[in-house]
Amino acid sequence: MTQAQLRRPSRPGVDPLLRNGHVLTVGSLVTSAFGAGYWALATRWYGDATVGRSYAAVSALMLLSGLGQLGLGNVLVRFLPQAGSDRRALIRAAYTAAGGATLVGVLGFLALIPVCAPGLGFLREPAAGACFVATTVAYALFALQDGALTGLRRPGPVVGKNSGFAVAKIVFVAALAGSMPTIGILMSWTLALVSTLVVVDAWLFARLLPTDRRGNPAGSEGGSEVRPGSGPGFRPGSRPDAGPGAGPVARLEPSAPGRRRSGFVLGGAVLRYAGAEYLGTLCWLAATTLPSIIVLEHAGARESAYFSLAWVVANTLHLISLNMGASLLVEAAGERAGLAAGCRRVLRHTGALLVPAIAALVAGAPLVLRVFGPGYARNGSTLLQLLALSALPHLVVATAISACRVLGRMRVVVAVQASLATAVLTLTVLLLPVLGVLGAGVAWLGAQTATALALLIARRVWLPDTAGRPA
Repeated sequence: MTQAQLRRPSRPGVDPLLRNGHVLTVGSLVTSAFGAGYWALATRWYGDATVGRSYAAVSALMLLSGLGQLGLGNVLVRFLPQAGSDRRALIRAAYTAAGGATLVGVLGFLALIPVCAPGLGFLREPAAGACFVATTVAYALFALQDGALTGLRRPGPVVGKNSGFAVAKIVFVAALAGSMPTIGILMSWTLALVSTLVVVDAWLFARLLPTDRRGNPAGSEGGSEVRPGSGPGFRPGSRPDAGPGAGPVARLEPSAPGRRRSGFVLGGAVLRYAGAEYLGTLCWLAATTLPSIIVLEHAGARESAYFSLAWVVANTLHLISLNMGASLLVEAAGERAGLAAGCRRVLRHTGALLVPAIAALVAGAPLVLRVFGPGYARNGSTLLQLLALSALPHLVVATAISACRVLGRMRVVVAVQASLATAVLTLTVLLLPVLGVLGAGVAWLGAQTATALALLIARRVWLPDTAGRPA
C-alpha cells in the first residue's frame, strides 16, 4: 500500500479508513443503544442496589478478562493482516493463552474478594461464583473475536455479533427477573456471551479460516489462500500478508522443499509489542473499570448505580474514537508513509462527528437519564455532562495511541495510558469525599483533558512527517 493509497480512496467516494471506522462505530452505537435499553429494563425489574452491585461485578469481570487477554486483541488487529496462512494458528494461540490466564485470574480474585472488594461478597456464593467465572472467561474470548475479525478486515461481522449479543442479553435478563432476582443480571451476561461465542467461532473457523482436506490452513500446500484483505476494506495492489511494514515485526521461515513459503513467526519485536500492549491495556482497564468499584466501596450501591449508567451512556462517544483508531491501525499497519495524513483525517472527521453529539448529550442529559428512572436523572445529569465533554480530549488520546502503535513507539503508548489511569484513579479517590459521585466525573474529564493537552504539546512524538517518520 503506497502513501497515495492511504491518503486517497481506491475508488471515488470510498475511503477504507473512514468506511471501516464508520462500520465499527455504527456497530458500537447500535450495541450501546441496546446496552442502554438493557440497563433501563434492568432498573425496572431489579432494585437499584442490585443494579449497582451487578454493574460493579460486570466492571470487575471486564477488568479481569482484560488482564487475562494479555493484550492479544490488539496484537491480532496489528499482525493478522501480515500473518498469511498462519492466521488460524495465531488466533488459536491467542485464545488458549487468554482463556488460561483469565481463568487463573478470576479464581484468584474470588479468593481475595473479602480483602479487595467486600461489596462484591455475593460473588462468593456458589451459583454467583460459577456464573462469574464462566462469564469472565467467555468475555475474554469474545473480545478476542473482535480483534480477529477487525484484523481480517471484516467489520461487518463485528457489528452483527455484538448486536446479537446485546439482543440476547435483553431476552435473558427479562426471562430471569422472576426466578433469579439477585444474580439474574449476571446470569443474562453468561448465557448471552456463551451462546454468541459458540456461534461466531463456528462461523469464523469454518468460513473465514478454512482448511484443506488434510487439515492444513488455506494458503498452504493443497489449499487456496484466503487473504485477510479479501473482505471489506481490501484495496487492489495491497498485500496485507507481506506489506512493506512487515519486515521489522515478522519474518517468514524457509519452508520445507516442495512447499510454499509460509509460517508467520512471532519474533522478538512482536513479543515486545505484545508485552508493551499488555501493560497499556492494563492501565486502560484500570481507568475504565475501577471507578465504578471505587464508587461502590466508598459511596454505596445506589451511587454506584448512578455513576454506572451515566458511564454507559457517555461511553458511546468514547467508542467512536476507539473504533476510528482501530481502523487507522489496520489501514496503516503495512505502510507508515501515509500515517500523518490518516491521523489528521481521523481527527478532523471524528471531531466533526463528536462535537454535535456531545452538545446534544450535554443539553439532553436529564431526558436521556430519565429512561432509567427519575432518580438517575436527578442524581446523574451533571455527571453525564462531564463524562460527555471528556469525549473530545479522548479523541486526541485515542488517535495518538493508535499512531504510536503503528510506529512501534510502545513506550509512549504505555506512558500515556499509565499517566491517564493514575490521574483518573487518584482524582476519583480524592474527589469522592468532597463532591460525591460527581467527583468521579470531574476526575475523568480532568485526566483526559490534561493528557490530551500534553499530547498536543508533544505532538512531534506521535504525529509522523510525510515520510512516515516521527517528526
